[in-house]
Amino acid sequence: MPSPLRHNFLLVPLLGLLGLNASADEPSLETLAAPLYQLEQQISRHELDNGLNIFLLPLPNKQSVALSSQFAVGSRNELEGESGYAHLFEHMLFKGSENAPGDSYSQTMSAHSGYFNASTFFDSTNYYVNLPSQALELALWLESDRFIRPRLSEETVRNQQQTVLEEMATTIDNQPYIRPAMAFLLNQVKDSPYDHAVIGSVDDISAATPASLSRFHHDFYRPDAMQLAIVGDLPLETYNWVDKYFGAWQNPSHPQARFTPLEVERRPIRGEIVDSRGPWPGILLAWHTVGALHPDAAALTLVEDYLLQNRTSMLERYNLKTPETLLHYSIPLSMEHLGVMNLILVPRAKISLDDLSERITDMVELLANQGVTPRELDQLKRRWLLAHLRKLDNNVSLANLLGTSQQRDRTHPLSAPWERIDAVTQADIKRVTRQYLSPGYVRLDLLPPWYIRWGKAILEWLPEGLSDSLEEKVL
Repeated sequence: MPSPLRHNFLLVPLLGLLGLNASADEPSLETLAAPLYQLEQQISRHELDNGLNIFLLPLPNKQSVALSSQFAVGSRNELEGESGYAHLFEHMLFKGSENAPGDSYSQTMSAHSGYFNASTFFDSTNYYVNLPSQALELALWLESDRFIRPRLSEETVRNQQQTVLEEMATTIDNQPYIRPAMAFLLNQVKDSPYDHAVIGSVDDISAATPASLSRFHHDFYRPDAMQLAIVGDLPLETYNWVDKYFGAWQNPSHPQARFTPLEVERRPIRGEIVDSRGPWPGILLAWHTVGALHPDAAALTLVEDYLLQNRTSMLERYNLKTPETLLHYSIPLSMEHLGVMNLILVPRAKISLDDLSERITDMVELLANQGVTPRELDQLKRRWLLAHLRKLDNNVSLANLLGTSQQRDRTHPLSAPWERIDAVTQADIKRVTRQYLSPGYVRLDLLPPWYIRWGKAILEWLPEGLSDSLEEKVL
């Protein structure tokens, strides 16, 4: 007979296949959330004398173990002239440490069938690795060596500078619109910790040296800024190994950097970018909201989902009824002290950018005035909860969920985020929409030169078949 925990896990894919259709047989939100509380009871939390926070979650039925290490350092910590250092340093930590020089880290992990990766964001940098449980002590030794004693040689710095610059060129600078659009949006929070791109600038990355990166490591890679989660088939010695390899690590004499919520004036702002590489016009809309630590963050998460983020969103429903866009997508962007709701729209040939902008304004105002029904709110919460539950399905996603949990959630890292979502009311949905979205948004028109000179007028007069053919080529 399956355990209650396993039984609830089986509900998750089933409900996903059902598409969350209304049904009297749907389990209650309380029933669906039960695995969070059951699994949370198995987590042990520890803190070393140096402030390093640890989550241990033993899952004996697993044959592997995942480690997730998060440092409270991201692009917001970078000084002037050091943009991109957090991301560059992330690359460096895969390229040699005192006791594992060169490519020893990746070679050792691969030899033990391990896989690993990392990511850098505005507020934090996260590293994870998954490998057989019998190699856990080796993994902890390797992680501690690279985090505490990285080797930053001239050659390694040059190689990783080139790697990052190539990544920057491929994903940003050689793509239409992206770099100037990033600069335009970041300029709205000028002189704040969030006023530059995570990947940095060509000049700052090129100017990095082993000495400047060593200073960055000394200042920000510290045990009291680290959170470690280990999930899977954990040997009894796991905590002792963590203490053995990380316990002697000392914090620098200066305290951690502290940041405060960012206040952004919410008003209509408009700009345009003309890029000869752009194949078709588009429009970028952005609303400044609040950071992940703000009391309104949970309600805004549901608002964003309702408006933009899923197959039954207002945007999807409207476009199915009256197709006006070739493409539209939204990427949730939430930092600790700033949130940005954004939407990119690529119009059909006969639809103007002004028309699209007005449609979105109408959608926002409709939500601000009418709100959501009890059923719609239940479905929004249900969708969020199911996505949260899916992160419990494997070691890596679960370790990352624990490793990246907020400090305020340390005693209840799985259930506390859900309880904030569950507490959102219909009145909250209307209030935050009116407060953060109705005052106006940043609008950035993305324009190819031909569209400005003659394209807009011609597209509006094209025969239906010819405009359809053009749209297919764009797609």
